Amino acid sequence: MQPPQERPDAISLWTLTEAAGSLSGRWLRGATGDVRLDALRSASSVGAPRDGLRGRSVLLSTRHQLEAALALIELDGIAKRVVLCPPDLAAHHHARIIASAEIDLIVCDEDAPAGAGTERIAVRSDRLAPLLRARETGERTEWILPTGGTTGPPKLVQHTLASLIEPIAGRTALGSGSLWSTFYDIRRYGGLQIFLRAMLGGGSIVLSSASESTASFLARAGALGVTHISGTPSHWRRALMSPPAEGFAPRYIRLSGEIADQSVLDQLRAAFPGSGIAHAFASTEAGVGFEVTDGLAGFPASFLGRHANGVEVKVEDGSLKLRSARTASRYLGNGAPALRDPGGFVDTGDMVELRAERYYFAGRRDGGVNIGGLKVLPEEIEAVINGHPKVRMCRVKARRSPITGAIVAADVVARSNGREFDADEAGLLRNEIIAHCSSRLARHKVPAVIRFVPSLELTASGKVGR
Repeated sequence: MQPPQERPDAISLWTLTEAAGSLSGRWLRGATGDVRLDALRSASSVGAPRDGLRGRSVLLSTRHQLEAALALIELDGIAKRVVLCPPDLAAHHHARIIASAEIDLIVCDEDAPAGAGTERIAVRSDRLAPLLRARETGERTEWILPTGGTTGPPKLVQHTLASLIEPIAGRTALGSGSLWSTFYDIRRYGGLQIFLRAMLGGGSIVLSSASESTASFLARAGALGVTHISGTPSHWRRALMSPPAEGFAPRYIRLSGEIADQSVLDQLRAAFPGSGIAHAFASTEAGVGFEVTDGLAGFPASFLGRHANGVEVKVEDGSLKLRSARTASRYLGNGAPALRDPGGFVDTGDMVELRAERYYFAGRRDGGVNIGGLKVLPEEIEAVINGHPKVRMCRVKARRSPITGAIVAADVVARSNGREFDADEAGLLRNEIIAHCSSRLARHKVPAVIRFVPSLELTASGKVGR
């Protein structure tokens, strides 16, 4: 897909979607409704005249992804700024975001008249209004995405449509007619990438819903014939425990957002032998860095340096750094830190280790725990535990100890085929896991406490809750 040859100020998400091919037969499919893309040629989903949207700073705060997708198509090239507000973002952050982004309009998916505060209008997928004027663009809309905000207030990251679609432009392999889907919410960077790939690649998309179980979503995706689908490794571990996964046959599976260890890659290869499987490194700030398609965890050392895709990769003090046209412009707000270093690189904060000409992800620099005065990265231990053949997934954390200050504890979901372990079985597996870890990890990293649990909570972005 190549961008159309037209004025730079006329390029918008809608014009690029039209340029990707015929709109006929292309759909936005949500959990509660569907919208044909060709219907949007003559209809609007936002209950306001387009002139009333022009040049506005908009907070997009909808419950449902279908309405969010429609609003993005409507607003890009018209609004000055759009802040994508995921539904899980804590309400007490909203006031700060509205102030930092100078929001003067909130677009939501319910009839909400303007109150004493910021003006509100509704976007509706079930009640499209006639489009009275052509979709004239001209505004270079800023796309603002919040970071996770799990350990503090989220940062607001400023992208442009150009930086967001740079990993996609020229990718003719995307193919028209593909049906994309993702476990992610499209208001997070990972989900937004999949939405843009569908729109700009000539395909359709099936949107997940926070109210859907993994089984229900997989059953719906399978019934609709999804061909390309993405999620975090934790999403996929849950999916592999779900019966509808047995009848699902996508052509392409993509993992991102967490460390893809060898265990989950091997499990996916066994479950979906006919699928192409890739894991990608991306972050809200750095954009898409690279994709690994050889079926192995980590990435080859040959990825360091500058690549034909325009991304430059380096490792400095164990931290992965990226520089490219895909990176965000800046953090928004007064007093916000610099997003890039003086050389233009974004420090991702992801720590990697070189072993035999291959780099392996060890964990987040700011996610380490102190065990007896030594720093431990939980993800490193999780990768080892997940490699045990009787383990489905796990979560490692620190637990207080009166002697060392903290010990390593692990919550483990075992491959039990739906039945509970008795005390003897649990004891045997606990000893096996400890022996497995002892042969692969330094002594202070071996779990001192292992608890078997039926499931693990995931955050709204699909990562193991810590």
